[in-house]
Amino acid sequence: MKVIEVDNLRKEFITKKRATKANGKKSLFKREKVVKNAVDGISFSVEEGEALAFIGPNGAGKSTTIKMLTGILYPTSGEIKVLGMNPSKNRVNLSRQIGSVFGQKEQLWIHISPYENFKFFGSIYDINKKELEKRIEELSSLFEIKEYMHQPVKSLSLGQRMRCEMVASLLHNPKMLFFDEPTIGLDPIAKETLRKLIKKINKELKTTILFTSHDVGDIEEVCKRVIIINNGNIVLDDSMKNLKYHYLNKKIVEVNLKKDVKIKEKEGIKVLKAKDTLYKIEVDMNKTTMDELWGLFKADEIQDITISSTPLEEIIKDIYRGQND
Repeated sequence: MKVIEVDNLRKEFITKKRATKANGKKSLFKREKVVKNAVDGISFSVEEGEALAFIGPNGAGKSTTIKMLTGILYPTSGEIKVLGMNPSKNRVNLSRQIGSVFGQKEQLWIHISPYENFKFFGSIYDINKKELEKRIEELSSLFEIKEYMHQPVKSLSLGQRMRCEMVASLLHNPKMLFFDEPTIGLDPIAKETLRKLIKKINKELKTTILFTSHDVGDIEEVCKRVIIINNGNIVLDDSMKNLKYHYLNKKIVEVNLKKDVKIKEKEGIKVLKAKDTLYKIEVDMNKTTMDELWGLFKADEIQDITISSTPLEEIIKDIYRGQND
């Protein structure tokens, strides 16, 4: 069953700028109309229970698309159905069946406790008291927030707040959850915990997940399918497995050694930068393994190691290069 159907969706933003005279100077009074296609005729669908990453660089059109999917923005043209409804015409009804979690925008009131927030949101969604208490009990256990559920939100860590944000978004038992940069600002342990919880929601509650993030680690861990949008167009719609094989196969390893050594390059291992005892190395996981890299050093020579994925912007550039070759 398809829960999202998008066909030839477009969104234009019209602005005005000062007109240019024949002599090349700007007019003080005349304005020219400028049309920007933020979303330029995209089509895709999402099946019930999917975990989909909808990603792209800043200004790519992903936020505009999500706002149209949730009914916040009206499309210029094209068709949208979310849970069988037109979002812009049935926004109130749709809002009762979807939820959202934003890493940079809190929905909880910070001066009261999470529990008091949950009661407030329950009243907004017209959940009866008995059912609401049952949902709070179930979700507080699932997300392990009971020990701090009655403390003021402002006293909680960012990771604890994000757990509570997720509980608040699930109180009305939505069929679909929109996540926008939910792990931003979290430490590595809190990130990993939140990713596991999102996967748990998708698997155990059968909630459809639409996930946006600039963190490649988020999409690797959470999603099985990826749509990449850039300049208002979909440039890739593929499985996470294929994306990993073709574009996420390279890792960047930064190593700080105790002394300057000569690193011998081999297939799949390339030294990008070497300065004093600091080394930046690219490892192609399709051609070699991390064990091969570690074999180039002695354990007692290593002071510090950082491993990261290729930045999303670089992945998109590689996709464009492949399309234009």
